[in-house]
Amino acid sequence: MQNIVSKIDKNAKIAVLCGGMSSEAEVSMRSGKNCFEALKRLGYNNAELIVVDENIAETLKNKNIDYAYIALHGKYGEDGCIQGLLEILKIPYSGCGVMASSICMNKEYTKRILATCPDIPLIKSVFVRKGENVKEKTKNLKYPLITKPVSEGSSFGMTKVNTEDELENAYKEALKYNDDVLIEEFVNGFFVTVGVLENEGKTFATEILQIMTKTEWYDFDAKYTKGLSEFILPANLSESATKLIKDLAVKAHITAGCSGVSRVDFMVDGETPHFLEINTSPGMTDTSDLPAQALAMGIDYDTLVLLILNSCGLNK
Repeated sequence: MQNIVSKIDKNAKIAVLCGGMSSEAEVSMRSGKNCFEALKRLGYNNAELIVVDENIAETLKNKNIDYAYIALHGKYGEDGCIQGLLEILKIPYSGCGVMASSICMNKEYTKRILATCPDIPLIKSVFVRKGENVKEKTKNLKYPLITKPVSEGSSFGMTKVNTEDELENAYKEALKYNDDVLIEEFVNGFFVTVGVLENEGKTFATEILQIMTKTEWYDFDAKYTKGLSEFILPANLSESATKLIKDLAVKAHITAGCSGVSRVDFMVDGETPHFLEINTSPGMTDTSDLPAQALAMGIDYDTLVLLILNSCGLNK
């Protein structure tokens, strides 16, 4: 790939926002630390690692921050909240804007938006509100199922349900995180994920990462514990399936209004992809998917961070 030119002044005061108040705070701390160290290596000597709390607005104003690099995951950091606050403070920030962040954090509204694009294959599912009869709502779905909170990441609250007898407990587990639960038919295939990046106004997909896990499915432990997942890069797919999935990822990114960076997940049955979700603030830890995907196409970690940094202010 061509050399990436920095668009942000090397003397700018850049806040790397991490931590936060979601269930993914610990993962975010790891992402933030890595991104902060990359910015230092890139020559941004005024970059600062800032752990987000309820006083973040005051902190940013007191430090006269010029730009915000968002390394937050989950509630308040990936759902449009911090993005809206930064808009009010007039601080340009990296990644997706308020609307796309909010939509993509909610799996129900993501599917509603993407349903307007008939080319994007969606898994058969239902949304169950707190207090609704979960068995009645799922009567037309085929087992096994996957239950998951509508607005949560890193597989928190997710359960594979093999029989109707297991459904109620799985539903209650998801309710611990959100009042709304997405229940999808389980796709018996393998998990792939593809990053979507932007450079000089062009949107492009990274290499596709296929993940084979030692767990039953791609759960939290498999995502963040070394040795529990095998990364296959590029994915073991035909040329036509590879092109299709990359095209679908870019199309989903654009349809949802994303900017700067996203990561789009699919389950693949044979060579047929089924859309899962869009992550608008992908993990940047040592074991995260996006850095591995980017590296497979020749974009090293520091260059990836620079690409994301360059998206500051483009997410209106």
